[in-house]
Amino acid sequence: MFDRDSEESCPGAGAPSRREALALLAGGLAGLASTGASAQADDFYRGRNIDLIVGFPPGGSNNLYARVLATHLGKHIPGNPGIIVRNMPGAGSMTAAAHVFNSAAQDGTTLAIVAPTLPLNERLTPGGLRFKSSEFGWVGRINSLVNVIFVRGDSVKTLGDVLTTPVRLSATGAGSAITVYPNALNYILGTKFDIVRGYSGSMEGMLAVDRREVDGHCTGWDTLKTSHPDWIAGKSISLLVQFASKRHPELKDVPTALEFAKTPQQEQMLQAIVNAAEVGTSFFTTPNVPPQRLALLQGAFSRCMEDREFLADIEKLQIGIDPMDGKRLGEIVADVAKVADDLVPGLQQATLMVAGRN
Repeated sequence: MFDRDSEESCPGAGAPSRREALALLAGGLAGLASTGASAQADDFYRGRNIDLIVGFPPGGSNNLYARVLATHLGKHIPGNPGIIVRNMPGAGSMTAAAHVFNSAAQDGTTLAIVAPTLPLNERLTPGGLRFKSSEFGWVGRINSLVNVIFVRGDSVKTLGDVLTTPVRLSATGAGSAITVYPNALNYILGTKFDIVRGYSGSMEGMLAVDRREVDGHCTGWDTLKTSHPDWIAGKSISLLVQFASKRHPELKDVPTALEFAKTPQQEQMLQAIVNAAEVGTSFFTTPNVPPQRLALLQGAFSRCMEDREFLADIEKLQIGIDPMDGKRLGEIVADVAKVADDLVPGLQQATLMVAGRN
């Protein structure tokens, strides 16, 4: 008789050893489990809807991106769920972020887009906010978001002029990029923007420019060029500055905020603020979504970014596309928390996280 060791090392010709048989059995069970998990993932969204929360009022580029994504994303998700867009403006989109973090079902049936400045706001807010950006399930980015400050043509011509001449800008809430960016220039560079808050969003803010209630507005480049191409073509406005790490290909003659920095500290503070351009028009889901389901959403998003019909709609709407996958996006959001401690007090005032110069 063979002992157990010799039996496993010297099997009969063509017959699997006990170790091999156990390995085959384990592999088969794993395959069945994988198939079952895949089937569950496929079945989860069947017959369901996904709420896509937009932390902005109707109108504007974020709303456009959300609605075109909602039109095409469902067909790339197993089960083909319907996607329902719900606008939830308020507090510079912090209302929407807090809802998704604290109230929405944490099962992957909610997506959202909010202001790209929120991760920085969270880092700078004493005591934190009602959510943690790094704990959201980041699904993907459609486009980097370049904001610009523009004024009517009969106002100032350059950002340098605003160092000596007050300029009235329409704005929204304290946490919105529309408000944060010009305030940051006031605090860091000493510009004299008079920021008039209380407008519901960029559409109302630009209407205020048209009515001559204010001199100008800060908004996304995509929002401006899709809402008022006539202003750009007719040169009835002047673009003073863009908020980006480098000049946008369509804005080669418009300086970035970083180009006005006079000291290393000014440059570091402005860099921290314009990093929001990298977050851009990004979509996330709730915390605690099962990893496999989050990966499914991320994969569906990436496939949507290559969908010919989706790309045709993007081109038709004349909005940009610069996709980023959810994993890399999550890493960028996590990096925002690494802003140096010695920059925090100044950035808190620049971004209206604490009372300060306005």
